[in-house]
Amino acid sequence: MSIYGEYEAILQKVMEDIEGRLLAYQEKVQSETGENAYEHLLARIKTDESMREKCVRKGLPETAETALVTMTDAIGIRVVCSFVDDVFNIVEYIRTFTDCEIIEEKDYIRHAKPNGYRSYHIILAVHTEESDVLGNTPGTYYVELQIRTIAMDTWAALEHRMKYKKDIPNQELLVGELKRVADELASCDLSMQTIRELINS
Repeated sequence: MSIYGEYEAILQKVMEDIEGRLLAYQEKVQSETGENAYEHLLARIKTDESMREKCVRKGLPETAETALVTMTDAIGIRVVCSFVDDVFNIVEYIRTFTDCEIIEEKDYIRHAKPNGYRSYHIILAVHTEESDVLGNTPGTYYVELQIRTIAMDTWAALEHRMKYKKDIPNQELLVGELKRVADELASCDLSMQTIRELINS
C-alpha cells in the first residue's frame, strides 16, 4: 500500500490545481505581452519508494502523517524561466493565492548557496475542502515549488548528477569548477535580463 494511503488521490487533485493556476498565469501573460511567463514546468508526486527512503534516511516512521505533514515535498513543482525577473514575477503571483499560505521561502538567487546553487524555493500550504491526515476539514496539503532560470536548472541537474555518482576522479576540482560556472551563469542571467529590458524599453 502507498505510504500516502487514502490521501494519494487528494494529493493528485492539489497538484493539478496548483499546476492549473500556473498554466492559467502562462496564458494570461502570453495574451497580455506576447511573451512566456516561463518556459516549462514539471509537477510530480514523490513516489512511494522515494518517500519511504527519505523517511528511513531521516529516522522517521514510514506513515502517511510523516509523508504528508512532517515532510512538505510530497508534491513538487519546478518552474523554469528564461529570465530572472520572470522568477520573481511568479513568486509575486503565488502570493496572490488567497487559499494558500507561504510557510517557508528561500531566495537562493540573491543569496546563493556556498556551492553556487541558485533557485527560489517556496513551501506552500494549500487549504482544501478535503480532509487531511490529521482529520482537519478543511485540510492542508503542502507543495514544494522550485523556480529558476534555464541556466540555473541546467547547472542544478549537473550538480545533482555529480552528487549522486560515486568514485568521481578529481571531485574537489569539479566542485570548484561547478562553483565557477555557477557564478558565470549568474552573470549571464543578469546580462540577458538587461538586454531584454533594453529591447523592451
